[in-house]
Amino acid sequence: MTLMRQIGWLLAAVLLLALAGAVGVNLHAARDTLQTQLRVKNSDNAQSLALALSQQRGDAALMELLLAAQFDTGFYRQVRLLSADGGVAFERNGTAKPSEAPAWFASLLPIESTPGVAQVSDGWRALGRVEVVSQVAYAHDELWRGSSRSALLLLALGVLALLLAAAGVQRIRRPLDATVEQANALVEGRYLIVDEPKVPELQRVARAMNGMVERVRRLFEAQAAQVEQLRREAHEDAVTGLPHRAHFVQRLAALLGDEGGTAAGSLLLVRVADLADINRKLGHRATDQLLHALADVLRRWPADAVLAGRLNGSDFALALPGRAVAAQAAPALARSLREAMATIDPALRAHVGAVDWASSGTAGPLLARADLALARAEGGVAFAVHVEQAGDADATAAGEERWRRSLHEALQGRRARLVEYPVLSRDGSLSHLECPLRVQLDADGAYEAAARWLPLAARSRLLPALDLVAVRLALLQIAADGQARAVNLALASVADGGFAAQLRAVLEADTQAAARLWLEVGEGAASGQRELLQAFAALVRPLGVRFGLEHAGHELYRAPRLYELGLDYVKLDAALVRGAASDEAVRRFVSGSVALLHALPVLVCAEGVDDAADAQALWDCGVDAITGPWASAQAAR
Repeated sequence: MTLMRQIGWLLAAVLLLALAGAVGVNLHAARDTLQTQLRVKNSDNAQSLALALSQQRGDAALMELLLAAQFDTGFYRQVRLLSADGGVAFERNGTAKPSEAPAWFASLLPIESTPGVAQVSDGWRALGRVEVVSQVAYAHDELWRGSSRSALLLLALGVLALLLAAAGVQRIRRPLDATVEQANALVEGRYLIVDEPKVPELQRVARAMNGMVERVRRLFEAQAAQVEQLRREAHEDAVTGLPHRAHFVQRLAALLGDEGGTAAGSLLLVRVADLADINRKLGHRATDQLLHALADVLRRWPADAVLAGRLNGSDFALALPGRAVAAQAAPALARSLREAMATIDPALRAHVGAVDWASSGTAGPLLARADLALARAEGGVAFAVHVEQAGDADATAAGEERWRRSLHEALQGRRARLVEYPVLSRDGSLSHLECPLRVQLDADGAYEAAARWLPLAARSRLLPALDLVAVRLALLQIAADGQARAVNLALASVADGGFAAQLRAVLEADTQAAARLWLEVGEGAASGQRELLQAFAALVRPLGVRFGLEHAGHELYRAPRLYELGLDYVKLDAALVRGAASDEAVRRFVSGSVALLHALPVLVCAEGVDDAADAQALWDCGVDAITGPWASAQAAR
């Protein structure tokens, strides 16, 4: 039984006892008063009657007539005259008057009518004594009516007292409930500050809890800042803050090989001419200023989802996923570099080489082609540009309209299915299945990965419809085998109110399968959308759905109030965890991420693991699950 309920029952019992005691005392006092009044009445009536009888000088007939008249005009149970020798000279007994009070009431509170006795004489001669006994039914009636009124009044007062007590308990309960909610929020990784109540004792409790929560929040934010610093040390160039060569190559490889990546894009390489001579001529500080200026040009490139990096001392790279725009982007980049470098020294020079990619592949050959383009650009004048032409044709050459029509036809014909990749837990069991959507664009063709159709689907505003198809397919398969499945959602879908309403209806139609559904969005797409993520998490989590981020870790720890996002799990991007076995900085970053996210608490998965040594190192760092080629090979055994 809860404390509030115990207090409520205790107050009710106290009030009940108080009411019962008050009613009991009132009844007994009223009964004693009525008995006293009856005794006095009997005594007074007996004295008056004896005085009247004494004036009859012993005339028996007159005395009998007077006694009869007295009995008939009063409410007496008995009137009698006893002679001097003890004999009964006159006696009249009345029938008991029925009482309005219940029998149980009369038996519970009996009222005695004490006889009134007075001496009758004729001068000095004693004639006898008269006895008068009044009816008690009237007293019981009055006692019943009075007690009923008193009970009703006390009951009303009791109800009022209970209401006041309930209000008082509620006033105490509100801050206690707020403290409980605060404690539960702390367990869930949320840091809730409550208003301090006016009750001094509870105020001290609330103040202490608020202080503890604020301290834990500061510790969490400090730990988040520390993890962000570890990420920078492990994956960024110390001077420019751009990803260093190894991390850039890993992210480019992940971009090219990701199931939900892009099938087209451009890669641009920049080389600063004679950087060593610049350092000797301008000095270390001016050289750093130059490098910062170049990094700012790349970092602020006006395109979505750009990936910039510093490959070595003088070489920089810029990846532009989405569309093959090398021919347009390379001259524009050269102009921006010229303007930025001219502010430091007009004599500074750089060159740009660029290539397009038109299909999924590996990072090595693409970088080799870009490096060849850069070498050819270096043979030209300052800020010369060379674009290496791709040998294969882009599938989009057939025209966006045909692709758009193919997507509509695929949706109408339900030509979509999920592929499954295992995510293994620490004990080797299957945590869940990652299920990217494949679409059959041609009726007799293959089911295409998202990299082929995702950009056009986004431009055609078909992502909500495609994501809803993926969720329905996942729920059907979960209902069939009971295995948890994860589906990636586009940010455009999450932000679409119509999609949210349809998704909720689909989930509510099969809550049992929904309880084993995992929904995730990419960290890059969700950057700066904290309120949107919070609202979506509040929509799906009450239905049992788990909500998380994939490809995460690059910007996660810079997000304000990370603990309020409502995440159930986070999948660290492959580019951040690859090489954990051989790189101490990567291990420190992963360990810090795990400690930070477990404090929320959030499940931590590692993506794209392809090496057994890396997998063991990640287990040692505390990750909860692993996906990637290594996990697929383990699950196939």
